[in-house]
Amino acid sequence: MDRSLCGGRGQVSVLSCFPPSVGRDIAVAVVKPLGAGLGNPGTRSLLCTDKQVKWTMEVLCYGLTLPLEGDTVKLCVDIYTDWLMALVSPRDSTPPPISRDPNLYVQKILRHLFNLFLPRSDQVNLVYLSLYQQVLCAVQVLARESTMMSRDTWETLLHFLLRINHAMLSPATAAGGVSDLLMAVLLEVWLLSCSRCFPSRSLWQTCRQMLSSWRHQPAVVEQWCRVVAALTSRLLQLTFGPSFPHFKVPEEDAALIPEDMDDKRIPQTWFRFLHLFSNPVELSRTAAVVPSQVSQGEVLRRGDSQLPNIFFKAMSGLRILVDAFLGVTVENKETIEQLLPNTEMTTRLHFRDRLPSFGISVTKSPFRDRLPSYGISRPRSGSAPPTPVNVLSVPSSPSSTSSSPPYNRQVTAANFSKTTNKTPTSPSSYWKSFSQLSSFSSPFCSSLRPSPSPLRCNVDSLLHLFGCWLFDAALISRDSAGQGDVAVMSNGWAAGRAEACGTLCRIFSCRKTAEDILSVYLSRFYLVLIQGLQASEKASSPVLASILLNSTSLFCCDLRGVNILLPPFISALENVLLDRELLKFKNFVTPVDLRRASILVLLSLLPIPMHFGSIQLEELLDRKLSADAATGTLLSLKPRLISVLIGALQTEADTCNIQLLLAAMLNLVQDSAVLEPAGRTQQETEPLLTGTSKLKQALGASQTSANRWTRGSNAAAVLWVQFLRLLTQRLTSQWRNDSAVCLSALEVLGGLAKVEVRVEESERMRVVSSVCTYIVFQCSRPPPLHSRDLHSIIVAAFQCLNVWLTQHPTLLGHKECLLEVLEIVELGISGMKSRQEQKVRCKEEKDQNPASLRVKEAAEATLSCVMQVSEAFPFVSGFLNEDVLLRSSCQSDSSLEKFRYFVLESSMILAFWEQTLRREQAQYPSLIMVIRGPSGRHTWSLELCPKPHEGQADTQEPLIPEQHSMAQEDARIQTVIKQQLLPECFDTVPSVKADHSIPILHETITEEVQQQLEHLQTALKRQQQIEARPQASSRSAVTMTCRPPPPVTHFQAARLFLSHLGLLTSESVKDPGISGVPAPLVALDSSLPGFFDSLRNLDQQPSRIYDSTFIFYMGAGQRTEAEATSLGL
Repeated sequence: MDRSLCGGRGQVSVLSCFPPSVGRDIAVAVVKPLGAGLGNPGTRSLLCTDKQVKWTMEVLCYGLTLPLEGDTVKLCVDIYTDWLMALVSPRDSTPPPISRDPNLYVQKILRHLFNLFLPRSDQVNLVYLSLYQQVLCAVQVLARESTMMSRDTWETLLHFLLRINHAMLSPATAAGGVSDLLMAVLLEVWLLSCSRCFPSRSLWQTCRQMLSSWRHQPAVVEQWCRVVAALTSRLLQLTFGPSFPHFKVPEEDAALIPEDMDDKRIPQTWFRFLHLFSNPVELSRTAAVVPSQVSQGEVLRRGDSQLPNIFFKAMSGLRILVDAFLGVTVENKETIEQLLPNTEMTTRLHFRDRLPSFGISVTKSPFRDRLPSYGISRPRSGSAPPTPVNVLSVPSSPSSTSSSPPYNRQVTAANFSKTTNKTPTSPSSYWKSFSQLSSFSSPFCSSLRPSPSPLRCNVDSLLHLFGCWLFDAALISRDSAGQGDVAVMSNGWAAGRAEACGTLCRIFSCRKTAEDILSVYLSRFYLVLIQGLQASEKASSPVLASILLNSTSLFCCDLRGVNILLPPFISALENVLLDRELLKFKNFVTPVDLRRASILVLLSLLPIPMHFGSIQLEELLDRKLSADAATGTLLSLKPRLISVLIGALQTEADTCNIQLLLAAMLNLVQDSAVLEPAGRTQQETEPLLTGTSKLKQALGASQTSANRWTRGSNAAAVLWVQFLRLLTQRLTSQWRNDSAVCLSALEVLGGLAKVEVRVEESERMRVVSSVCTYIVFQCSRPPPLHSRDLHSIIVAAFQCLNVWLTQHPTLLGHKECLLEVLEIVELGISGMKSRQEQKVRCKEEKDQNPASLRVKEAAEATLSCVMQVSEAFPFVSGFLNEDVLLRSSCQSDSSLEKFRYFVLESSMILAFWEQTLRREQAQYPSLIMVIRGPSGRHTWSLELCPKPHEGQADTQEPLIPEQHSMAQEDARIQTVIKQQLLPECFDTVPSVKADHSIPILHETITEEVQQQLEHLQTALKRQQQIEARPQASSRSAVTMTCRPPPPVTHFQAARLFLSHLGLLTSESVKDPGISGVPAPLVALDSSLPGFFDSLRNLDQQPSRIYDSTFIFYMGAGQRTEAEATSLGL
């Protein structure tokens, strides 16, 4: 390094040889008339020759070293900043010699201005801060607008900026708010120089060496991050083209890159700026950061050391660059102002939109955008699973998009103000600030996060660029522990180390299909994870959380030798998922998000022992590095994974996480049942029983009962019973108030019902009883709590009940189970049970008050399911047709013409055959019906039976019983009643004229009528004589009892059935041409030729539309249809 640059001495004036009072008086006398002429357009400069200008500049150089006792220093600054504009636009106040050769004089002015930045006792004075800002702004304008600067002037300008930054930022003390402006101007001018006059190699090396001594200032890392991010945005577009996802940065940061910069210079500039900061891990070695004149112990004893926070910000900047190279970008929507920890410079933090997840509202919390919202799947060619963003992130700058580096806004003259550094004085206060920072991270976004771009570079390329820094940072505690560095071992460094570990996990998770990664990188990565996942007391909780949050898809990328990470990952999952409180993680991450990431990792681990169980798990590492190093096969890890799954389900409280665990549980049982024929169950049953013994104790099952149902069973049956007991217990207790969890649990119960395992019938009956109990609880809720969601849960419970009854029809053979199911059906249809509290209410005493119409329909569907399964309403088969029915009837005449066909509502074809298949049906109307409709062909056997078949008497009892003797005696007592046609008082009523308006009968009788009346009177007398005979001798009369006719044995069963359904009425048999409305029931003529052939063709048509879908594996580099269908996969 050039010692003239880093030296603390400025330009020496000739006036320094005189006493201070002399030099001060001369400076005051000279600068006042020069300062008076500034700002007046018509005022000419008092200096006309080179000698005059040079002598005056000696005075001004000395004036810049004076203390702030008057306006001398300010006037010197005003004069020099005005003369600097000679390279931009010469003014009247500029001396003619400077206008003729501006580059020479500007170089000399810059050397003199360095005296202003020399250390002073009152350097924190507001006047000095404003003067610093004035000089820096003038230099900034000079670099932006000047078109006449020579290479020497550019180098002098860069030397000047390096010197003043070194003078202000290199001391161990805080530089104050001016540090941001110093670094912002230096980097912006350096970028302008790269565009117009590229700095020499020696200047780059000098800048890198000097900047390494400023890294203890927070502004250095923040401004470096913004410039590198802006250069990265330009570099990605040049390197990968316009189709690569655009890495957006704030407009003010993108404006730092000159538009006229040659594209060929962008890569060189980006690479050199990236390495200006050197390795961030050197921040942990105090000797490499703090100048030699300050002892390391002094820095460590200071309460305002910000090295851990700076290290964290540097690693966050690298994380953002890695995301940019991977093509992962997420847009920001909202902005807020929040104070950065350890500084008082404000930055604008961004929040993403809040979206619902799995149908459930999600509150804002940190790190939720780090997790993919879908499950684990194998990456396709040229892509990878979505890579989560790192857990420990620093807020980004104001922008319409994220992926921007963590730095403050550009500090300009308009927003410059005095600030005072205040830093936490203890590690606990640091973590408090860090937790405050994390709380403003982006919330979880439920929409699918953008996947890494298929055009991204390979893993090795990224590791060539950033791997050295990331690996060193991830292993910082191990590499430096032997040196006894107290700063490294403090908790403050865990944040930056966590950023490095999370970034490495994202890089390796983005491995493309069939991509080769160097073994040296894989081995170092595995070493990082094994050390970071340690569950000992010395382990770092932030590092563990960061690894889990960023490794959700790590085991889906087919990394070579990744099985060595299974034991440490399982230990980490046990440490997180089995801890209900997660107190040691709450300071820097939301427990819900950490548990969700751990669950996703668990989902990716569960299939490995089942599908690759025979692979040997060798001990490749020393046990000193990992206490979880295990030997044996991968199948030996299955009991631990199952124990973690069960324990996580018992401790989890978040709805979304419980749904993920339930899905994992169902998949595990299904896979275990499918893989049992492979002969693996015998070797895994015993360790599984041992690993899940705690669950039996948690569920309250005694060891005796557990041995009863596990003895002789296989692993799938053990899992099936364990999971069912846990589900039913939670469903009827802890989960019954969570609608989303209940719906998921009922769906999983229905899925478990379809798994074929051999268990005792009592286990299945317990599930049915639990579902019935759950329905009773939900239906008995108070009316204000009834809602559509509640009714949906009840309907889902009835559907789950239907699945269990359909899959296991033998359950209805048990009286207790059948009675309980029927009571639940009664509750769903009528709203109450008949049997309640030792009282039985009859049907007519109950009011029909179901919970809702949907619940009633669901209960009726369950009743229909019970009738079908229990054969109370026999369903013969869905595959029977007329030919099969005729052959099974054992009749000689098997003509198809015995069937009568009708069309119902122009959508269904009904075929009736009035024949019985059983002898006991002969005395009742019976019918065989074949229904053809949109859902296919179904065959039913129907019977109209007034009484159950069981207990029927062989003889037909009379419908009317015989009369008893007492009734016969009562029948002999008869009373004579005189029949009267008119009232008794009719004759006493006086007549009126109206009574005589109708003539008397005998006055209008003709001869023919008279003969008829006489014949009628004769018949009446004869009948009176006959009726009077029993009265004379009543005991001789015989009374006959009325008896019903014998039962009818021949029926028109089809006519009776259609009439009962209301299909055969007087209106339905009318001619359609008369009413104009098509008849609902139309008879078909089966004697037409080809009728039965058409029916057979109709039966061959599927009831559902089947579409075939072909899935082709797209190999690396395949893009077209022809390449996908070719054989060269």
